[in-house]
Amino acid sequence: QVQLVESGGGLVQAGDSLRLSCAFSGRTFSYYSLGWFRQAPGKEREFVAYISWSGINTYYADSVKGRLTISRDNAKKTVYLQMNSLKPEDTAVYYCAAGRFSESDYYTPRNYDYWGQGTQVTVSS
Repeated sequence: QVQLVESGGGLVQAGDSLRLSCAFSGRTFSYYSLGWFRQAPGKEREFVAYISWSGINTYYADSVKGRLTISRDNAKKTVYLQMNSLKPEDTAVYYCAAGRFSESDYYTPRNYDYWGQGTQVTVSS
């Protein structure tokens, strides 16, 4: 069984930066592709960023391209989301997720088998 624990969320002002971390345990980290999703109040969970098991390929939602960067450290079994130039519309609970699936389906939540508990990010204007 895989466990995922997010950290690093908080309250910041527009234009600030945050780095979210997600610690992975329970299975072989390097076998899993990883994603970040977010869910704002009253909205559905949406894809934010993806990194392949190899770390070679990354994909982003159009709304975050150029501002957010996903990375992984296989030695530390951790995936990161560096968030720069934050906007109020980035306010949401951020979840990391892990799965083993075809890379073409990276943006679909149901393809991820394991989820963290989420960390709140609030960006004030």
